Parts: sequence; structure tokens; C-alpha cells
Amino acid sequence: MPTKPHRVLIERVSGYADEAAAYLRRRRHLRKPFARTSYPGGRSISFPEDSEAGRALFGAASRLIEVASPKKARSGK
Repeated sequence: MPTKPHRVLIERVSGYADEAAAYLRRRRHLRKPFARTSYPGGRSISFPEDSEAGRALFGAASRLIEVASPKKARSGK
């Protein structure tokens, strides 16, 4: 019995989706957080998260994000 034409298309799309999902999983595991500072003249330095300077930069960045984020309106008041 020959396969139905739409099943071939579904299998091909499913195969592509599986490959894309696997690619994203691999990429997510390879990425490591880092902080990068840029200096005048185009020079930049990257600091890994587990270094002392990296921890300080991540802490400062999280505080800046917290301060700069819009405050949510309190309901009921």
C-alpha cells in the first residue's frame, strides 16, 4: 500500500523540527554567561561568571536592572 502524500510531508517537517530542537539544546549547553566591558579605542574584555570581576559585574548589572525596571502598580490601593 503506498504511503499517503501528506504523511511524507508531515514526516519531513517533523524531522526538521527535531533537528532544530536538538540544535537549540546543544547551543544552550555550550553558552556560558559572561560580562564584557568596552573601552575607548575599541578594546573590550570578557569576564567569565565565575571570576571575581565577573561576579562583581553581574551583581552590579542585576542591581541596575532592578532599579531601572518599571515598578508594577499595586492593585487595591
